[in-house]
Amino acid sequence: MPSPRRFDLIAFDWDGTLYDSTKVIVRCIQRAVVDVGGAMPTERAAAFVIGMSLTQALARAAPDVPPEKYGELGERYRHHYYQHKDDLSLFDGVLPMLRDLRARHHWLAVATGKSRRGLDEVLRTEELHGVFDGSRTSDETAGKPHPRMLNELMRESGAEPGRTLMIGDTTHDLEMARNAGCASVGVSYGAHEPAEFHELGPVHIAHSVRDLHDWLLANA
Repeated sequence: MPSPRRFDLIAFDWDGTLYDSTKVIVRCIQRAVVDVGGAMPTERAAAFVIGMSLTQALARAAPDVPPEKYGELGERYRHHYYQHKDDLSLFDGVLPMLRDLRARHHWLAVATGKSRRGLDEVLRTEELHGVFDGSRTSDETAGKPHPRMLNELMRESGAEPGRTLMIGDTTHDLEMARNAGCASVGVSYGAHEPAEFHELGPVHIAHSVRDLHDWLLANA
């Protein structure tokens, strides 16, 4: 017999959680900063800001770039990213996991630091059409770890905080969940080191998509 449903709403981060894009994003951030005359951030510094809104992330990754260059910095990031967007894909095992969760009638959502334009491009693909019930992006709400994305998704779905689960690969995702009063699961295969997750109290840390899939079927 399947276990009783614990979470009505399951919200996923995108990059580094469902989408294998962390390394590409790190390289694009580094190149964009150099393009506008800043010092190249380390891989660790560039990875840390993944999940934030674009302007917030680039400002954090490039502290020596003046604010008047943030617009140019964002354009250079988008230039490099769109050159590589066709190289990106979902992690193996993500689609079967999402199908199994839909079969259990969870309300599935995306809460991401991507732009609405960028997220819609991937959600319009044939394999993802109709998979998610809702989504929020940082450019239409507020950047992580502000809880606004989750708060809006909870209102839309009718889910209570105690029956909402946020899944992500960064401390920003887990902190957003805590700020919204929701449970969280961290994944260790994305942008942030899993040792950084523990103080934010995730109910599980998954070390692969298969691990995440199994945990959700047993516990969500």
